[in-house]
Amino acid sequence: MRIAVLGLGEAGSLYAAACSKKTGWTVVGFDPMDVPTPPGVVRAASIAEAVEHADVVLGLTGAKVAVQVAAEAAPHLTAGACFVDMNSGAASLKQELVAVVESAGVLLADVAVVGSVPAHGAQTPLIISGPGSQAAARLFTELGAPVDDIGGAAGEAAARKLVRSVLMKGIGALIVETIEAGKAAGHEEWTRQQVAAQLAEGEVGMDRLYDGTLKHAARRGREMQAATQQLAESGVLPLMSQATAALHLQLAEQQSVLTEEVMAAWEGLPVANIGDARERLGITTGLVAPWPGATLVGRARTVQVAGGDNIGIQRIVADARPGDVIVVDGQADVSRALVGELIAGRLIARGVRGMVIDGALRDAEDLQEMGFPIWARGRSAAGPYKNGPFRHGQPVAVGGVVCQEGDLVVADGDGVTFIRPSEAPALLTAARAVQEEESRRRAGIQEQIEATRAAHDESAA
Repeated sequence: MRIAVLGLGEAGSLYAAACSKKTGWTVVGFDPMDVPTPPGVVRAASIAEAVEHADVVLGLTGAKVAVQVAAEAAPHLTAGACFVDMNSGAASLKQELVAVVESAGVLLADVAVVGSVPAHGAQTPLIISGPGSQAAARLFTELGAPVDDIGGAAGEAAARKLVRSVLMKGIGALIVETIEAGKAAGHEEWTRQQVAAQLAEGEVGMDRLYDGTLKHAARRGREMQAATQQLAESGVLPLMSQATAALHLQLAEQQSVLTEEVMAAWEGLPVANIGDARERLGITTGLVAPWPGATLVGRARTVQVAGGDNIGIQRIVADARPGDVIVVDGQADVSRALVGELIAGRLIARGVRGMVIDGALRDAEDLQEMGFPIWARGRSAAGPYKNGPFRHGQPVAVGGVVCQEGDLVVADGDGVTFIRPSEAPALLTAARAVQEEESRRRAGIQEQIEATRAAHDESAA
């Protein structure tokens, strides 16, 4: 049997490793991120390569990109294969996935994981529904998992899991908030005892929920958003579910850090593809690239200044760090330049990668020679005022888009976009899928052009 595993994160790696230990099973894995390849797993260079000739495909890429990944895989799937979606999402998502893969003659299995994969590995209990439920149930039974094959339509397993998630993720969120309150009051140990006394598993269960909530905040936050939607659609007011989702997502934002490795992964990815992957939203307007071919990837440091005044920019130079991009809300005022070669030189010395300014610059030719890119609304020879006021580290509006301190900044000749760190992993996968699809379409168009030219040359001869 040939198994393809799409997504080699924590859960994907555990399932891939378990499958690789089965005699006669070949396991091929794919992940666009630089993550380790589990022992015994063949690493594929693309989704197409991974799923080719696969009997079963395990999708563990995250619900946000599940449809895009399935669409990319569909043309390369073998008729009769089973596509197993293990992402936490709403029932409507699973139905959308059925429509994507059924055109290739592939059966979809909706698999809901109802336990801790890090704790139980491939033996974690599962609920399975959808056209491919029997095939998926056989595979996971072979791996030793307790399987509840409920059959029915894809989405029925997901719906049951999201009902359960209202309790489990809610408990985790309440434990985090309660223990943090105990810490703040100076009674952490007493608070822990009170919480543990209420749980059947005692302190072991409490620590598992507390640590798991912190570790998997982003994924669980998205899962609770789906649960909230499901409750609202069924007429239930989702007060606790909304609060639980908000707490998870807030924790994810606090934990997200843009490392050099994360920023490097975005190099060369067109802003247009990123915009397409996020439904055409979040691209600046009116800001011009400094020169043809200029690109920029870095971490946002935000500055809000009065129109034509650069004292706020002057003050941030000393605190600038390598990898930063200075993002300035200059009130769209182009009457006076906010920066020129002198400030640019100081920022280069600090390791700053560039600037994005909703305002004007000067010394453009010098800036190009220095290799310091600044996306700006215009140019002005007039120098700036230095009176203030200014604000550092606050959300700013630049080119019609909000940027927050710490956002990922990606810019090229088409514009600039800002990405929340917690959004970055899933969006990177989606944007790369868009880029690869455009490359395939471009290659097909080029083939048609060449064929037309060849036919024209032949007729002319």
